[in-house]
Amino acid sequence: MTSMLIETEDTPNPATLKFLPGRSVTGDSRPVDFGDADAAVGRSALAESLFDLPDVRRVFLGSDFVSITKADGVSWGDVKPVVLTALTEFFATGRPVLAGHQDTVEHDIAPEDKEVVAQIRELLDTRVRPAVAGDGGDIAFRGYKDGIVYLTMQGACSGCPSSRATLKHGVENMLRHYVPEVVAVEQVED
Repeated sequence: MTSMLIETEDTPNPATLKFLPGRSVTGDSRPVDFGDADAAVGRSALAESLFDLPDVRRVFLGSDFVSITKADGVSWGDVKPVVLTALTEFFATGRPVLAGHQDTVEHDIAPEDKEVVAQIRELLDTRVRPAVAGDGGDIAFRGYKDGIVYLTMQGACSGCPSSRATLKHGVENMLRHYVPEVVAVEQVED
C-alpha cells in the first residue's frame, strides 16, 4: 500500500479543521455538507465512515479537501489522528467519495428574476466561493425573492463565529454593489 500524506490547515472556526489529501475529493461535483450522520447515509461512504468516529459532528466535502467539525469539549490532539487514519484508509480503497446524484435544496426562482439570479451566481462562484473554500467551507445559493438572497454557509463556515459578519458585511455589500436589485442577504439552514 502506498503511503498518503494528508496535510491539515486551521480554519477560522476553531471547532473545524481542514484536511487536504492531495487528491480530488468531490472532483467536478459541487461541495457537499453533511450536518449529521443521517444526512450522509447512502450519499457518501467517506462521510459515513467519518461519522462512525467518536467526536465527529459535521463533515464537509470540498473539491480537494475535507473539513471536519469536532464535538465540543474534545481536543484536536485526540480527534485528528483518528480522522487522518480514516481518510487514509478510505482513499486507499479507491471507492468513490459520493454516491450518484447529490440533491441541493433550492427555492424556485421567478422567471422575471432569472437574469438577476445569474448575476448573483456568477459573483458567488467567481469571488466568494474560492475565498471561503480557502477557509475550509463553502457558500451555497438557496434562493432569491423580493431583493433578498438566501444563502447557506457550509463546512467550516457553518457555525463559525465570523460567518454572520462575512455574510452581512462581505457578501451582502459586494452583491448590493454589483447587483442593484439585491437589498439583503439572509442565511438559511439546510
